[in-house]
Order: sequence, then structure tokens, then C-alpha cells
Amino acid sequence: MEQAAIRPLKRRAKWNRTEFWMLLPSVIVLAAITIFPFFFMIYASFMDYRLDMDHPRFAGLENWQNTLTDETFWQSWGRTVVYAGGGLILQLLLGTGIALLLYHIPKFRNLFSTLVMLPVFVAPIVTGLLWRFLLDPTYGFYHWIVRQLGFDVQILGDPNFAMLAVIFMDVWEWTPLVTLIVLAGLQTVPEEPLEAADVDGANAWQKIFLVMLPMIRRMIVVALLIRSMDILRYVDTIVITTEGGPADATKTIGYYLMQVAFRFQDIGSAAAVGLTMLVVSTLMGRFFIKVLKAEEA
Repeated sequence: MEQAAIRPLKRRAKWNRTEFWMLLPSVIVLAAITIFPFFFMIYASFMDYRLDMDHPRFAGLENWQNTLTDETFWQSWGRTVVYAGGGLILQLLLGTGIALLLYHIPKFRNLFSTLVMLPVFVAPIVTGLLWRFLLDPTYGFYHWIVRQLGFDVQILGDPNFAMLAVIFMDVWEWTPLVTLIVLAGLQTVPEEPLEAADVDGANAWQKIFLVMLPMIRRMIVVALLIRSMDILRYVDTIVITTEGGPADATKTIGYYLMQVAFRFQDIGSAAAVGLTMLVVSTLMGRFFIKVLKAEEA
């Protein structure tokens, strides 16, 4: 009897060992491509590569001092807050709204969901080229629409409108991802609470705001977590459309990092900037994970 009870435990232990050895090569490779760059970035942030890229000299805290006292660095973070905050808010509102529309479509839901997801599959560089052509002041379709409305402005060439333009580019491309995540959450909402709301006389808006959305808060937080981790380093469309301009109006922290590293060839300062981005991303991730744990509790 005891041997019969021990046998499943032995099989489970053997299976756990098998899983360990099967996963070990992937874990080693993942550690090699993540841990080594992290420690090298820390090392590079204390070295000066400007005189000799092959034989850098020890610079101490010079790179950190130059970075943290650079006014452009803090201005880039300020623009990043505007870019990320505006993009995330719009993506959350539009993505949730589109997900609710798709949820209430009785037929062809999969077809419409596929059509909505198409922008996600467009390469970011292609997205930048597409929007640059659409906003071109000579032959751009969107510029023609704006001009017909009585506003003769060069959207990508005006500091007052360039940031709005790149925010809408990001919203156009990544709102479908938020839509997909929220729609997946809506499809897990059980019917019983909705039927109880009908019995209590709740209208459609009350069911959405008082029943459905509170039940999928965790999925909404997951969507925000995924997008917030990505939007900080997103520079593809900015490089193609505005190159950080005009007058640095769209120079986010990601573009600033790329400029310091590849245009100014200051690898040490770029490493310091990258580490600040890593710290901010980690803090944001911890915040959203704490929110998720609170929701589970």
C-alpha cells in the first residue's frame, strides 16, 4: 500500500527532473543574452569610449554626472511622459471601446477582430513611412483634409502638432493589441452576473461600467503593463517621420539614447541613459504587478 502511494511521487520527481534538463539549455541561453549585456552596460557607464573605442579609459562617475546634469536628458524624459501618457490613455480608451463593440457583434466577430488587428502586423518603419506620406504638406491625404478644414499647417513640421502626430501613430498601430487583450477578458465574463443585472433592471451602460469592466480589471492592467514596457523605447516612427524634431519637440528618451550612442559616439553616457530607462521600466513593472496582486487579493 505504501509502495503504491510512493510510486506516483517518484514518477512526479522524475518528470520534474526531465523538465529541468529540458529547460536548462533555454535558461542558459536566455541568461547569456540578458545578464551579460546588463553587466556590460553597468561597466560601460563608468568608462569613456570617446577617445578610443577599443581601449576605453576609466571615467568614474563622469558619464553619470554629464547625463544627470544634461538639460536635454530631463527634457527628453518630460516629452516621454507626454508621449507615453497620452498614448496609453488613448489606447486604453479606444481599445476598450472597440473591444466592447466587437463583444456585442453577434456575427462575423472573428472577421472584424482580424481586420482590427491588421495595424499590429505592419512593421513600425513601414508605419512611419505610411504616416509621413499621409502627412506630407505637398501630396499627403491627411494634410489635404486638415487644409480643407481651414488649418494650413505642416503637421510634422510644427512643434505644436508633431508630438500629437507621433502619439496618434503609436495609437493607430498598438490600439488593436489592447483591443485583443480586453476582448479576451470580456469573453471570460460569466453570464450569471449579466443575467442578474438584467433582473435588477440595469441598462446596457450600467452593465458595462458596473459589471463587465470591474470583472476584467486584471486584463486591462496586463494590457497597460505590456504597452508601458514597450512605449518607453519606441523610436521607430519618430526616426522615420520627425527625427526628434522639429526643435526637439519629439525627442523622447529613446531617441535621445540613440542619438547619444550612434550620432555622438558616447557609449558611456548612452549606457548611463539606458540604465535610467531600465530603472524606470522596472519601477513601472513593479507598480503594475503590485496592482495585479492587489486585484487577486
